[in-house]
Amino acid sequence: MSQPIDGVLIFEDLQRITGYARRSDVERILIDQGVRLFRGRLGPWTTINLINQAGGLWPATAERYEAEIL
Repeated sequence: MSQPIDGVLIFEDLQRITGYARRSDVERILIDQGVRLFRGRLGPWTTINLINQAGGLWPATAERYEAEIL
């Protein structure tokens, strides 16, 4: 078993937080609330920062890259 990554909420965390057990229910409620999530092999996951952003605690910022990365 691997160590949890700081700030990442895995499927089991999201089940506990939302109160839903089924993967589809957890995904639906997060999407309905504007939380960006990722679908992994073991279930959906997100980060605390993405939840805070959906809650309006931080403005959405677009990352800007220089032309050199192309």
